[in-house]
Amino acid sequence: MKDKYADIIVDITHSQIDRTFQYRIPASLSGQIRIGDKVLVPFGNGNRRIAGYVVGISDTPSCEEQKLKDIVGYAPGGVEVEGKLLPLAGWIREHYGSTMIQALKTVLPVKQKMRAVEERTLKLLLDSEQIQEKEELYRRKNQKARLRLLLLLKEKGQISYTQAAGTHKISRDAILALQEQGVLEICSHQVWRNPYAEIPLETKLPLLTKEQQDAVGQIFDEWNGLRRPCLIHGVTGSGKTRIYMELIERVLAQGKQAVVLIPEIALTYQNVMRFCSRFSDQVSVLHSQLSQGERFDQFERAKRGEIRIMIGPRSALFTPFPDLGLIIMDEEHENSYQSENTPRYHARETAQERARLENAFFVMGSATPSVEAYYRCKCGEYRLIKLTKRCGDARLPAVRIEDMRDELKRGNRSILSTYLQEAVAQRLERGEQTILFLNRRGYAGFISCRSCGTVLKCPHCDVSLTSHENGRLVCHYCGYETRQVKMCPVCHSPYIGGFRAGTQQIEKIVKSMFPKARTLRMDLDTTRRKGAYEQILKQFGERQADILIGTQMIVKGHDFPYVTLVGVLAADLSLFADDYRASERTFQLLTQAVGRAGRAGLPGEAVIQTYQPEHYSIQAAAFQDYEAFYEEEISYRMLMGYPPAQNLLAVHAACADEELLSRAMDYIRKFLLRVNRSENLVMLGPAAESVSKVRDMYRMVIYLKEKDFRVLVGLKDKLEKYIEINSGFKQIYIQFEFRYGQKI
Repeated sequence: MKDKYADIIVDITHSQIDRTFQYRIPASLSGQIRIGDKVLVPFGNGNRRIAGYVVGISDTPSCEEQKLKDIVGYAPGGVEVEGKLLPLAGWIREHYGSTMIQALKTVLPVKQKMRAVEERTLKLLLDSEQIQEKEELYRRKNQKARLRLLLLLKEKGQISYTQAAGTHKISRDAILALQEQGVLEICSHQVWRNPYAEIPLETKLPLLTKEQQDAVGQIFDEWNGLRRPCLIHGVTGSGKTRIYMELIERVLAQGKQAVVLIPEIALTYQNVMRFCSRFSDQVSVLHSQLSQGERFDQFERAKRGEIRIMIGPRSALFTPFPDLGLIIMDEEHENSYQSENTPRYHARETAQERARLENAFFVMGSATPSVEAYYRCKCGEYRLIKLTKRCGDARLPAVRIEDMRDELKRGNRSILSTYLQEAVAQRLERGEQTILFLNRRGYAGFISCRSCGTVLKCPHCDVSLTSHENGRLVCHYCGYETRQVKMCPVCHSPYIGGFRAGTQQIEKIVKSMFPKARTLRMDLDTTRRKGAYEQILKQFGERQADILIGTQMIVKGHDFPYVTLVGVLAADLSLFADDYRASERTFQLLTQAVGRAGRAGLPGEAVIQTYQPEHYSIQAAAFQDYEAFYEEEISYRMLMGYPPAQNLLAVHAACADEELLSRAMDYIRKFLLRVNRSENLVMLGPAAESVSKVRDMYRMVIYLKEKDFRVLVGLKDKLEKYIEINSGFKQIYIQFEFRYGQKI
C-alpha cells in the first residue's frame, strides 16, 4: 500500500514554529488517521514526543522520504478537531493574530476525553414455569435476598443495579448468585451526563403574533434571496425567542442542526426551559460551569447527531455539528461575546464566517443592537427586521428619571432616592416584585461631582479619566495624565470623587429599610458554586423573594411576570467608563433593565437614578428610543473616528517588568510609525490598560484607527514578524484585538 503523509501543527504556542510539519503515517495507522485527529509525534532531537493536530493528508512527501519521521500514535485522552472547523481556525488566526495551535484550541470547546458513565441493569431470563421453580427453591432454603430480587424481577422484568443494591438492599453476592444460576443477566449501557435532564418545562407556548409572523416571513424571504445575516431589532418583550423557534423548526425539518448563542450562563436556565418545551430532548447546553464529564458528553452527543440544538455562551459556537444549518446570536450587543484570551475573537464576526463556510444561516437579535451591527444594516450588509410591540397585553413600562443632584440638595444621601423608596414600599404592599440593579459595568474609578454632575475627561480622547492610587488621573487611550482634584472645577463643590457602593452594601440598606421584605442577591459572590444561577432565578421566579438585587446579570433576557418595578442605581457608572463605547453600553444596560418591568398584564415602572439626567443615552433609554440614540452616537463615532466609522486595532501587552514593558511598547510605537504607509492612520498610546496590573503582570495598550481594514491587518502581520525576530520581546505577552467598522 502506498504511504500517506500527514501535515501536523504541533502543540507549542510559539510564533517561530507556527507552521505545519510533515510526518509519515505508519502502516499500523493506515486508513485510520483523519484530518482533525490529535496525535503524538517525535519532535526535535532525542526522544521527545509532543501532541499535534492533523490539518492535512497527502500522497506525496514534502522532502526526502528518509528524513520524515513516523507518527507515534493517537494522543492519550485527546479530542479531535472537527474537520469543518479547521478553515474557521485558519480564519481566526489570520483575523485576530494568534498561532494556529491557539486557533485550533479555540474551536475545540472540549479539550479532554472523559471516561463514559455506564449504567448496569438486571434483566430476568426465565419464563413463568422456571420462575415458579426458583421461587419455591429460595423459599425452601430461606434465601430471602435471592427471593426478594426474583420477585422484583418477576414484577418489573428488569431493574437497575443501583436500585437493587441501594433501594432494596440486595447484596452483590445475591445478585452474582442469580447471574451464575442463569436467572438474570447484567446488562451495561452508556448513560450521557445531562445537567438539564430533569429541568421543568414551561407551559404551552403562545401562537405567533401578526408582527412575529411577518418577521419570520421576511427572514425566510432573505434565506431564499441574498442570504444576508439578519438582525431582529425588537423591543424588550416582543417575543424574539418565539421567532428563533420558528426558524429552528424549519432548519430541523431539513435535517440540519442549530446553535443558539446567549451572552451569559445566567440566561441558560430559562432558555433551556423554553426550547425544551418546543423541542424536547433535542436540546442541550455547553458552558464553562458544567463538569468536564458533562461538557464532553454534550460534545459527543452533538457529533453523533443525538442532539440537534446547542445552547450556550461564546464557546458553543464551535459545537461540532455534522450539518449546521443555523446560528442564532441572542442579545447580539453584549460585550461578553468578545474573547479576552488569545485569539481575542468576536463571536459575531466568527459566527458570520462559520455560517459562510458551512452554508448556514446567521440570525441576530437584540432590543439594543450594537452600533456596529446597526450600521451594517444601514449599509445593506445585514437585513434589518423590526418588532415594535410587546407580546399579549404587556406594555412598555413608565420610566421616571431621578436627578440625584436634587436628592443631595434635599439632604438625602442614601443610594435610594425618596421616590424609589416609596415605590418599593408600594410593591411590597401589593405583593408584587422589584428588581434593584446596580450598574457596576465599566467601574474603573472615574471621578464625578455629586453636586453638578461634572465628570473629568481626557481633553484628547473624550473618555473619562481614571483615578489611580498614586493620586493621578490617567487616560487609558493616549496616556494623558493630570493630578487628582479635591474640588469640582465647575461648581467648586467638595462632593467630588468615585463611587464605592456594592451589591452587598445595598442589600444591607434594603434590609434595614424594609425588614419584612424577602431579598435575594445575585452577583459574582453568590453565583460561584455550581447551580447557583438556576437556584436564585428559580426562587425569584416562584415568588419566594420580593426584591432581587444584583449586577447586570439580572437584567438580561429574564422574564418575571410579577416584576412591576425596576430601580437602576447609579446609571452613571457605565456612562463614564474609560471606553469610547461607554454611552452605548449605558443605553443598552438601561434599556434592558427597564424592559424587565411589566412583561405580563401588570403595568410596570422603572426608576433611573443618575447625576446626568440630560445625557442622550439616558433620555433615549427612558423613552426606549433606539433610533434617537443611534443618530447621536453614530455622529460622535464619525467625529472621533471610532468604529464603525473606522476599524480599530488594539495591541495589548503584558509583562512582569514594568520598565521593560514600557520600553517594549515604545519600540512597537516607533516601529509602527516607521512601516506605516497610510496617511489616514491614527495611533493612540501607548498607555496603561484600564486595569493596569493583574496577577503581578503590568499591562499596556496601543490603539490604531484606520478606515481601511487591510492596512491594519498588514501592520499586524509586520509587527508579528518584528516581535518574532527580536529577542527583547520574549518576556512580553502580546495580544491583538480587532474592532471592526467597515465590512471585512
